[in-house]
Amino acid sequence: MNSFYIFLDKLTDSVFPALRHRNFRLFWFGQMISLIGTWMQNIGQDWLVLKLTNSAFLLGVVSALQFLPMLFLSLFAGVVIDRFPKRKILIFTQTSLMMTALALATLTALNAINYWEILVLATIVGFINTIDNPARQSFIIDLVGKEDLMNAISLNSSIFNAARIIGPGIAGVLIGLLGYALCFYLNALSFIAVITGLIFIDVKMNKSKVMLKKEDVIADIKEGLLYIKNTPIIFATILMMAVLSTFAINFNVLVPVFAKNILNQNSTGYGFLMSSMGVGALIGALILASLSKKGAKPFYLILGGCGLCVFQILIGFQSYYWLTTILLALSGFSMITFSASANTTVQLNSSNRFRGRVMSVYSLVFGGVTPIGAIYAGSLAEKVGAHMTFIISGIIGIAYILYVVLFKYKKSFSSNIAEDD
Repeated sequence: MNSFYIFLDKLTDSVFPALRHRNFRLFWFGQMISLIGTWMQNIGQDWLVLKLTNSAFLLGVVSALQFLPMLFLSLFAGVVIDRFPKRKILIFTQTSLMMTALALATLTALNAINYWEILVLATIVGFINTIDNPARQSFIIDLVGKEDLMNAISLNSSIFNAARIIGPGIAGVLIGLLGYALCFYLNALSFIAVITGLIFIDVKMNKSKVMLKKEDVIADIKEGLLYIKNTPIIFATILMMAVLSTFAINFNVLVPVFAKNILNQNSTGYGFLMSSMGVGALIGALILASLSKKGAKPFYLILGGCGLCVFQILIGFQSYYWLTTILLALSGFSMITFSASANTTVQLNSSNRFRGRVMSVYSLVFGGVTPIGAIYAGSLAEKVGAHMTFIISGIIGIAYILYVVLFKYKKSFSSNIAEDD
C-alpha cells in the first residue's frame, strides 16, 4: 500500500504537478462535478429546442443569445475582475447559474416551458458567464502560480472534457427515459460542489476598489487593449482564436442538426456523438498536461487548429454514424490542443496587472463571438445543410491559419515566453 502512495506522489510530481496545490485541488474537484451537470443541461436544452422548433436557425439563436452579452460586455468584465477578489466573484456567479438551472428545470417539469422562456434564461446565463468565464480563467494562476499554469489549464480542460463524455451520455439516456427536467435539476444540484470548494479556498485577495467611475473604467479598457496590441504573441493568438471560434467551433449548432437530419439519430445517438468528442478532447488535455513542463509551444497551437479544421471537412464528406463519432473524437482532440495552448500562451505572456483584462478579451473571442458563429452556422445549415457547413467552415479556418503562419504573424509565434513585470 505504501508503494502505491509513493507511486501516486511521483505521478503527481512528474505528470500532474498542479494537483500538489491544495487550492487547485478544491477548485478542480468542484469543477469536475459541476461540469458534468453543465453538459447534461447543454445537451438537454439543445434537444429540447429542436423538439419545440425543429429549426437549426432557432437553435442558433439560442446559442447566440447565450453568448451575446459576452460580445458587448467582456471588456467591462475584465476591469471588474482586475479590481475585485476573483473568489468572491466566482461564488456569486456560480450561485446565480445554479438559480437559472433551477428555473429551467421547474418550468420544464411543469410543462410550462416555451421557446421564448429558453431564450430569456439563455440570455441571463450569458450575462453571468460574461464575468464568470474570464474570472475562472484568470483565477487559475492564483491557485498554482506560473510554473504549473499550463499543467493546471490542461487538467482543467481534462475535467471539462471528461464531463463532455459523461454528461451527454447520461443526458441522452435520461431524456429518453425520464424527460428533460431531471437533467436540469441535476445540473442545479451539481453547483453545490464548486461553490463549496470556492468557500474553502484560501488565497490572498487584492483590496477591492469599490468605487468604479465611468472615466476609470474606460481608461482601464483602453489601457488593456493597448497592452494586447503591443504584445504581438498575445495579439496574434487572440486573432486566431477569434477566427476559429467564429467559423470552426460551432459544434453545438451543427452536431444536433447533423445527427438528426443526416444521421437520422435520436437524443441518445446525439448524446453519444457529443460524448465521443469529449473522449478525444480528454485525451488531448491529458497529453498536454504530461507535456506541460516543455511550456506552451506554438507548434501545439498550429497543429491543433489545423487538425480541428481538417476533421470538420472530413465530417462533411460522409454520412456514417460511427465514422462521425471517430471524426468528432479527433476534432475534440484537436480543439482542446488548440484552445489550451492558446489559453496558456496568452496567460504566460500577460502581466499580472493586465491579466483580468487580457482574459476578458480572450473570453470575448473564445465565447463572445459565438452569437456571430451560431447565426452563421445555423443560417448556412438551413440553406446548404449541416454537411456543407462543416466543409465550408473547415476551409475558412485552415485558410486563415496558413495565412497567419506563412505570412502575417510568423515572427510572433517564434517569440519567447515573456517575463512577468
